[in-house]
This record gives sequence, structure tokens and C-alpha cells, in this order.
Amino acid sequence: MKKTFVVIFSVLICLLVGFIASRFQSQSISEWYPTLDKPSLTPPNYVFPLMWNILYVFMGVSIALIINKKIPSESFFIKVFSLQLILNFLWSICFFYFQNPLLGLIDIVLLLTVIIFYAVKAYPVHKISSILFIPYIIWVAFATYLNLYIFINN
Repeated sequence: MKKTFVVIFSVLICLLVGFIASRFQSQSISEWYPTLDKPSLTPPNYVFPLMWNILYVFMGVSIALIINKKIPSESFFIKVFSLQLILNFLWSICFFYFQNPLLGLIDIVLLLTVIIFYAVKAYPVHKISSILFIPYIIWVAFATYLNLYIFINN
């Protein structure tokens, strides 16, 4: 029962962070973002919340698996995970709230670095925990491309 609680709690924390971040970006998404020159590979707006909700669930399950394993390095993983979650949240603030693609780009490059680091370090400890971060890495790498394009062309 405790393990199930850890999974649910971890997923809810991730979803909450995403929900709060979305409150900071909603006005810019409707007013500022449509005015930007974006690459042709930019997905439709409805794709972003769908993908992020899936990724937040994967993220929460990933850290819960580490926590439930009761390993000596658990606190290290919680710190790295927390750092990536903070950087994830701050990207919305930097890019949308401040409407600053350069700050967003700096943040997202740091985020990509931290999530790759987490996945690499988690692999020997809990392979599934690491694998759950692969879609996140791919999505953030793609988002980095989108952010870079917007920075260069706007």
C-alpha cells in the first residue's frame, strides 16, 4: 500500500507542477506565441498538454520506482529529480511568462542536460526508471529545437 501511495503522490506532484506552470503561460500562449515565427515541425497546440501529461506521469512513476527500491543513493536521485522538475517549471516562466526565448533556451538546455544525467545514473539502479525518461528526453530535445528556432527567428 505504501508503494502505491509513493507512485500516486509522485505522479500528482509532477502533474501539479505542470498545472501551475500552465497558469503562468496561458495568456502568452493565446496572445504572444501565435505571433512568433515557428518551424514547420511545430505541433498543433493541443499536442503539448497531452504530451506533457503523459510525460509527467512517466516522470512521477520513474522517481517512485527509485524511492520504492530503498537504495542508499535515494536522496541523490530525489535531488536530481527535483532539480529537473524545477528547471521544467522555470522554462514556462522564462519562455512564456517573461516572453524571453533566450532565457527559455538557457533553461531548456540545462533541463535536457539534467534529465539525460538522471536517466544515465538511474539505469544501473532501476532500468525501468531510466527508460521512462527516454520519451521525456526526446520531447525536451525536440522542444529545445523549437525554442532555438524561435530564438533565432524572432
